[in-house]
Amino acid sequence: MTDGPVLPGRDDDPDRLYTITKGRSRSPENAFDLVTLIVAERQPASGMQSEHVRILRMCEAPTAVVEVAAELALPISVVKILLGDLLESGAITARHPRFAPNKARLPDLDTLKQVLHGLQRL
Repeated sequence: MTDGPVLPGRDDDPDRLYTITKGRSRSPENAFDLVTLIVAERQPASGMQSEHVRILRMCEAPTAVVEVAAELALPISVVKILLGDLLESGAITARHPRFAPNKARLPDLDTLKQVLHGLQRL
């Protein structure tokens, strides 16, 4: 008797997930959320866990955490643990859009004041 249809490529077997994460159930605090961009900083090394290898190959270009989870067909919590391993070893960098430097986007304060004075003189 089955519990329902099994999606192709989807394996949520608790034993497998336990093995993938080496028994860990928590990722590093506040390191990742769904839109954090992951970028591989080096090529996979021999002897790496297969999921780590797939993540590094997938993230040669910036890739969101949610995309990594979807591609691996693994729960977000498991992917965050795997990403934490890679981040700790320096194999990836994680960038979140909210931490992007804001000063690069805004004009200089003096320029804004000059524009304001120019508009007031009109």
